[in-house]
Amino acid sequence: MTDTNNTGYTGPSRVFSGVQPSGALHLGNYLGALKKFVDLQDEMECVYCIVDLHAITVWQDPQQLSEQTRLIAAAFLASGVDPQKAIVYNQSAVKAHTELAWYFNCVARMGWVQRMTQFKDKAGKNSERMSVGLFDYPVLQAADILAFKATHVPVGEDQKQHLELSQQIAAKFNHDFNVPHFFPEPEALIKGPGARVMSLRDGTSKMSKSDPSDNSRINLTDSADVISKKIKKAKTDGGFMPESVEEMEGRPEIKNLIGIYAALSGKTDADIVKSYAGKGFGVFKPDLADLAVERLSPITDLMNRYLADPDELDRILAAAADKASEIADPIVADVRRTIGFIGA
Repeated sequence: MTDTNNTGYTGPSRVFSGVQPSGALHLGNYLGALKKFVDLQDEMECVYCIVDLHAITVWQDPQQLSEQTRLIAAAFLASGVDPQKAIVYNQSAVKAHTELAWYFNCVARMGWVQRMTQFKDKAGKNSERMSVGLFDYPVLQAADILAFKATHVPVGEDQKQHLELSQQIAAKFNHDFNVPHFFPEPEALIKGPGARVMSLRDGTSKMSKSDPSDNSRINLTDSADVISKKIKKAKTDGGFMPESVEEMEGRPEIKNLIGIYAALSGKTDADIVKSYAGKGFGVFKPDLADLAVERLSPITDLMNRYLADPDELDRILAAAADKASEIADPIVADVRRTIGFIGA
């Protein structure tokens, strides 16, 4: 499949997405990302990266970083990402990321990076004590994407600004070196329904691995019993199940649980509302718990099998890194020649 967007780029369509190895992945990650990644691998070429270079912009315990990287890899594979169809590798194993990031540091403008709101959010009043890497990581993110000339990037609302920076860097490189359409200007790939799963304790907050309450989320490593208990304890209001989709409004916890049921079952919110209209949560929650266990337990079991054999996981990651390098290395070599480096 060839991409022919309005920038004039005519290379192959390619998806790139990265996930940080920090904290266990949860139901929101599965429905909002992993499940979509599995579907995408049958539609176009996909490169999925565990971004361990981004992780070290803040201090990481070395042993924990290794374990978390394998945990994310196991989650990808157990969710159905097929190494024969898609590439799943750890970022640090492919040198193109860091090399291209330096070249892009010399293309990007300070003002562009200073406008990135996520650094301000993460650093707060301690910006001068943060690492240069944390400030500069949007440029590395652009290198991640463009090292593969990726044309599509699945993004949430909090990442759109970074994708725009990637577009700016691509356009400026193409212009500065008079190589029209060398890099594509990657487009946002909208994730679609089920992308935003909220906390089980607060329907107005997104489900997060950083939430101090473990009961706020369903981890992909949770046992069937834990999954069931968390859903049965999930916050609801004092009413009954809504009798129409319109009655979900103003009831964020109920709307969230119905959305989870719909995403796991492949049905619509309207289908779920029709099935449980006016019933008590004592009827709905056990059914949702059973559905969640049915869908997630096989993933958890397969994850545990992968994690029990770290050598095999490392072999899969290394083989995928070789495939990623086969794509990225020639692109970066072309960049070196374009810039004018001798011996490139």
